[in-house]
Amino acid sequence: MAQPDSKKIFFENLSGAGKAIAVLTSGGDAQGMNGAVRAVVRMGLYVGAKVYFIHEGYQGMVDGGDNIKEATWESVSSMLQLGGTVIGSARCKEFRTHEGRLKAAHNLVQHGITNLCVIGGDGSLTGANLFKEEWSGLLNELVEQGLIEADAVQKYSALHIVGMVGSIDNDFCGTDMTIGTDSALHRIIEVVDAIMTTAQSHQRTFVLEVMGRHCGYLALVSGLACGADWVLIPEMPPEDGWEEKMCQKLSATRSRGTRLNIIIVAEGAIDRHGKPITSSFVKDLVVKCLGFDTRVTILGHVQRGGTPSAFDRILASRMGVEAVLALLETTANTPACVVSLCGNTSVRVPLMECVQMTQEVQKAMDQKRFEEAVKLRGRSFENNLKTYKLLAHRKPESELPTSNFNVAVLNVGAPAAGMNAAVRSAVRVGISEGHKMFAVSDGFEGFYKGQIKEVKWGDVGGWTGQGGSLLGTKRTLPAKHVEKIAEQMRKHNINALLIIGGFEAFLSLLELLTARGKYDEFCVPMVMVPATVSNNVPGSDLSIGADTALNAITTTCDRIKQSASGTKRRVFIIETMGGYCGYLATVGGLASGADAAYIYEEPFDIKELQANVEHLTEKMKTSIQRGLVLRNENCNENYTTDFIYQLYSEEGRGVFDCRKNVLGHMQQGGAPSPFDRNFGTKISAKAMQWVSKKLVETFRQDEGRVFANTEDSCCLLGMRRRTLVFQPVVQLKDETDFVHRIPKEQWWLKLRPLMKILAKYKTSYDVSDSGQLEHVVHNRPKDSDASVAM
Repeated sequence: MAQPDSKKIFFENLSGAGKAIAVLTSGGDAQGMNGAVRAVVRMGLYVGAKVYFIHEGYQGMVDGGDNIKEATWESVSSMLQLGGTVIGSARCKEFRTHEGRLKAAHNLVQHGITNLCVIGGDGSLTGANLFKEEWSGLLNELVEQGLIEADAVQKYSALHIVGMVGSIDNDFCGTDMTIGTDSALHRIIEVVDAIMTTAQSHQRTFVLEVMGRHCGYLALVSGLACGADWVLIPEMPPEDGWEEKMCQKLSATRSRGTRLNIIIVAEGAIDRHGKPITSSFVKDLVVKCLGFDTRVTILGHVQRGGTPSAFDRILASRMGVEAVLALLETTANTPACVVSLCGNTSVRVPLMECVQMTQEVQKAMDQKRFEEAVKLRGRSFENNLKTYKLLAHRKPESELPTSNFNVAVLNVGAPAAGMNAAVRSAVRVGISEGHKMFAVSDGFEGFYKGQIKEVKWGDVGGWTGQGGSLLGTKRTLPAKHVEKIAEQMRKHNINALLIIGGFEAFLSLLELLTARGKYDEFCVPMVMVPATVSNNVPGSDLSIGADTALNAITTTCDRIKQSASGTKRRVFIIETMGGYCGYLATVGGLASGADAAYIYEEPFDIKELQANVEHLTEKMKTSIQRGLVLRNENCNENYTTDFIYQLYSEEGRGVFDCRKNVLGHMQQGGAPSPFDRNFGTKISAKAMQWVSKKLVETFRQDEGRVFANTEDSCCLLGMRRRTLVFQPVVQLKDETDFVHRIPKEQWWLKLRPLMKILAKYKTSYDVSDSGQLEHVVHNRPKDSDASVAM
């Protein structure tokens, strides 16, 4: 077990003893709410607090009685994978009245509850803040009415509120992502992918209506993720005359040989004059103007349903734990806060600042200040919109700049879902910038063999939803073939390289950088975008493909655990991919509710294995029926999956039996998740814009050529905490363990104690990043256009 250091706070020093925490879900339900409830309950019990469920939201708080029940560790078992909210949610008119809040206060005081964790939207959180402000007055009234003793006013003097935003619309300012949004995107993209096959068969146009009465996030991101022809959202209504422009666009797309069109409409879409744009209106317009066979699909509450995605489970678990920490650290003067996500970091922001900014967005839209509304939504929303416009709307040839630069795009390493979305984005942004784009097949192996051809805008249509690598990808490194590659660079006059891939891509850039000393052909801007399921590339918290792999692991673990339903107690040993990187095992374990995850980065011995078996045995003797243990494929050469399976089978004999499963290449396949499509699209677009800038900077007019030989002209674009950063690859060498092909420091190791805590192990948890309230307007770096992240 890790030893104490100055950066870690142990729960002996952060006790919840004597405190009572209540958790409720309010407003509309959202996938992942159960994960948040589970994390609050288990973290609360872990620190010694009493934890209560409030069933049916504020209605249950007002009604009291059996609606307020003490929670146990076992009462939140087997709920992580469930959609909706198992403790119920309800709209409550009574809580909006003073009398209703008086009843609620009385019910809370009877249970000694002064700490509330509210999971809901802006209405639910605003109600909680009002409740907090009125609290002392409500207690005095209860004393006057003889309902509570006078000393209760002093004993329960302050009500502490921490919120988590559960909303599929992602319509709350102050957080990059709300709980439930990613799962809703999964439902939408599943439908879009299914519809696209039938649409192609019949050459149809489909109009999809998605949720978003006041916020177009779902429509915008799903449009970006599926390459929709047209998207209509309330924040940015189309210019007058949009009807004709849309029909021209659809017609032009068909004339280039495309067999389908997809139009996505947010349910709150409006035109510039505030008039609603309905899906049926759009359908009638297309039929009338173009005569295309057109169908409407209204997704409705399908978007709220189903099992939560891996992202939402992890987000909810992180937020739930952070919410309990916030409640433990709060004082009477601490304002109500919301636990939110900024880039890849958990932050706390004042609740009312978030609510006020959310209301400002609506006010700006009502007053037709649409540009301002988009900015107020935040950098993530703004950049999604910019990227969509860049990729979806092809400018006429006459309007394109002419740069006379040739840029090559290639995939290197193992295939990863989302690579094709990244290639599409690079090609289209490059063409928009006036470059000639060249696609290289089969990585550097194809490069030295001359498998290079120019690729046009339409050639990459429909690529976003396809898994694997349509360009082909190989692990071949360039060093052995550097002379032939230089020859091909010269032959095709390649002025810049964009490489999309994993650790091999990183090594390739280092080799090409070294080759600059001998071959001027490599003195060109070169940039890498990380794409690997292993998520082991130095310089980036996240890689394209890792989220899809996590969803494959999580879904499979759900099914495996369900297979034991109704049988005797059983433990499953699951082997994940990742090489020496334990990201998939750790984060997959957190998302699937694993009891243990063995990885290379955290060495373990036979004593720890034995302790884990004993821990599971104790849990199995209570009400826990199924256990889950994940093992990274290269975590230990001696403690193999077979060894661990046999050890658990032997030591658990008489209490539980065991099964094992090696997930293998299933983790690498399948259609990319919405996150990977979106992340791949945005990060690749940013990389291509960097290439364009560097080409201009390094072009030598007198020689008529590009010449770039500085360190900062050979970069990796990665997500670091809150932002996307270009980093010279040579500077990343010191951060890299080349033997084991992993970064020396990895952010996700901080999540391991969280997984252990939720599995009922005693451990320490690093809270050095926690505890500071940040203001909404200041919690985004100016240059940040990072997408949401784990």
